[in-house]
Amino acid sequence: MSAPGGLRVGIVIPAHNEAAALPHVLLASPPWVVEVIVVDTASTDGTPEVARRLGARVVAEPRRGYGRACLAGIAALSPEVDTVLFMDADAADRPEEMTRLLGPIAAGEAELVIGARSLAAEPGALTPQQRFGNALACLLMRLIWGVRHTDLGPFRAIRRDALARLDLRDETWGWTVEMQVRAARLGLAVRE
Repeated sequence: MSAPGGLRVGIVIPAHNEAAALPHVLLASPPWVVEVIVVDTASTDGTPEVARRLGARVVAEPRRGYGRACLAGIAALSPEVDTVLFMDADAADRPEEMTRLLGPIAAGEAELVIGARSLAAEPGALTPQQRFGNALACLLMRLIWGVRHTDLGPFRAIRRDALARLDLRDETWGWTVEMQVRAARLGLAVRE
């Protein structure tokens, strides 16, 4: 089995105290993935050991912040990776949908694909605060940049060259918003 469209995919998984959930995420990763990097943010439950035991490369990022973890993972990727897939370590994302997420990139239809939770979320999967925050941020992006999104979800894939052009800087919790805003400003092809 090979990656969609011959993509060379690297997965970045920010993790903090996710030793219990991490096996589901790592064991479900397809064999065609070039590398899996788990970015550990000072876990105290054995997350790094679990990740290593299951074949992931572990990068330590002692400072908290989703953006910091993602940036540390990107910096550690091997040069052969041409497409970066981001997913959470808590098993909320569905690794079995990686092929679907990567499809528009492989077909040349998109440079960034967002796994939109709001399009197929199970009841209770998103808190009311998450739904409100997503709706507000997406409304503002539509009003200011004319792009339509339904979610800011962490399960996403992007061409590595497009990711480099975004020059992301947010080190905390605005990282996904920054990615989508900068993609809109640069006119990247984005799909959900």
